Amino acid sequence: MAQIDVINRKGEVVGSIELNDAVFAIEPNQQALFDAIIMQQAGKRQGTAATKGRSQVSGGGRKPYRQKGTGRARQGSIRAPQYRGGGTVFGATPRDYSYKINKKVRRLALKSALSEKLAEEAFGVMDNLVMDAPKTKDFKAIVEAIQAPKKTLFIVGMEEDTDNAYMSSRNLPGISMMNSNGINVYDLVNANRIVLTEAAVKEIEEALA
Repeated sequence: MAQIDVINRKGEVVGSIELNDAVFAIEPNQQALFDAIIMQQAGKRQGTAATKGRSQVSGGGRKPYRQKGTGRARQGSIRAPQYRGGGTVFGATPRDYSYKINKKVRRLALKSALSEKLAEEAFGVMDNLVMDAPKTKDFKAIVEAIQAPKKTLFIVGMEEDTDNAYMSSRNLPGISMMNSNGINVYDLVNANRIVLTEAAVKEIEEALA
């Protein structure tokens, strides 16, 4: 099992933790990562694009001219697609772009993303992120102490009292925080560095191992 240092809020090493190789040290599967990211991006699409067909645009209640005798092609409505102001042919309609991939592929993608971050040395573990009060200044000091780059993702345990830490991090650009049960492939891959608490590591290992 891989062993990694555990740091505190001052950036000091206070211990070490063993990581489960089945979760944090697999060979990243690029296809699973790709499929999971595309699925997430598709799910974020609003799907609200809409156009009106000839039956939906206003006007065109009668024939523009008589059927025969004019020498021109017969027309049934001035709201036909070939007229200005007419309906759209095969236009966009509201739709749901979301879809699902297999559970095994989702789990493989999560483990691949975590293993990739560890291999790139963009992975850190903290003892906890419990704060006495919600103060952005204090959380900024933590970020500077652990030398966290922009786009750092903090992952905390579900049972940890991290409400103050979450509120303190909201005003810091590029810093985000989520519970261990909310991790997803897109946020893991998009972050320049991920920092987990010890509790979060255990919960992720229990869920994915």
